[in-house]
Amino acid sequence: MERPDLLKAGDEVEMSESKLNTLAGTMYYYTIEPALAMSDNIPALQRLTSLHATVKEVKYENSVYTVVAYCE
Repeated sequence: MERPDLLKAGDEVEMSESKLNTLAGTMYYYTIEPALAMSDNIPALQRLTSLHATVKEVKYENSVYTVVAYCE
């Protein structure tokens, strides 16, 4: 996440899933809608089972806001 105060602990969010075919295999990445934050690339074995989550915390480190959310 690039700007502060877009999300806060306790917010319920919906995500969209996107798929990448790379030399390392199939990877997935997730976007908290409406385009508030995006995940790193995640290997197919660690693919999320739910696209609904609750924000646990938002951390600010090295000029980047990191959203920690738990899927149901």
